[in-house]
Amino acid sequence: MGTIQRVYLIGLGAVGSAYAAQMNAHEPGLVKVIVDEERRVSYQSEGVKVNGVTHRFALVTPEEAKEKADLILIAVKGYHLAQAANEIRPFVGEKTIILSLLNGISSEEELGRFYGPEKLLHAFVMATDATREGRSTRYSTLGRIVFGDRERGILSPKVQAVKELFDRTGVPYELPADILREQWGKFMLNVGVNQVSAVLRAPYGVFQQVKEARDLMVLACREVVQIAEKVGINLTADDIPAILRNLDGLAPEGKTSMLQDVEAGRKTEVDIFASTVVALGEKYGVATPVNACLQLMLTTLEKAYSCESK
Repeated sequence: MGTIQRVYLIGLGAVGSAYAAQMNAHEPGLVKVIVDEERRVSYQSEGVKVNGVTHRFALVTPEEAKEKADLILIAVKGYHLAQAANEIRPFVGEKTIILSLLNGISSEEELGRFYGPEKLLHAFVMATDATREGRSTRYSTLGRIVFGDRERGILSPKVQAVKELFDRTGVPYELPADILREQWGKFMLNVGVNQVSAVLRAPYGVFQQVKEARDLMVLACREVVQIAEKVGINLTADDIPAILRNLDGLAPEGKTSMLQDVEAGRKTEVDIFASTVVALGEKYGVATPVNACLQLMLTTLEKAYSCESK
């Protein structure tokens, strides 16, 4: 695996724009953004602001693909993954590495059905506070990309190539010994904190001060732990207190991305959180009443948007 030079990104939201801006600041023009024609017109006329600086990324539609990517970063929302998987097809070559930055535990499996698991590294973003309003992204903490091979203890040429890219472009990263365990840990955090915060309309301060909110979060997390044990992931109930400690260190007025989605009347990622827990629970014989309830509540909130506008 040689040096990564041709980097493509699909998904210019908060996470995607933040990391694209970071990499292009070190190597101007390194990252090209895959878009449809409608988005290209919008981005060309307005650009994208990241921490107040306007960036005009090189924009390419699938129909205009002239080269195969060394690396494709996928930073769309979970409900846009299938569309994104199709749109990147003209850019995927024999040696292309695909790195999904999505939340959840299912994007690599879905992308693997399109392109084969050998093209994928497992990854997620941790500890970023990037948010986006309109065409403007702001963050005080870029966070880090946690990534690695599915098999434990392997530092493959793909991992080494991505590591070298992140080193030279100043992208914070982490290479854990067990990426699947880390992914499930992040999944558990999202299932517990994101969903409960959205249903309760609760910023972090509520979890810090209200025992019942923390208890509900813990109940949702325990269902993930029970499924992880069935799947063979080394995640236990002893990992839950770390989530509580992390919550205590956050700004009380801060909000999860799912709470922000609900407040803005946007579609949430309930499908890759509660719906996934419920489906896996059925598959492995694990009862998931808390996540089943959260699934119903979040789906109701989404459908209620249209009722409120009438």
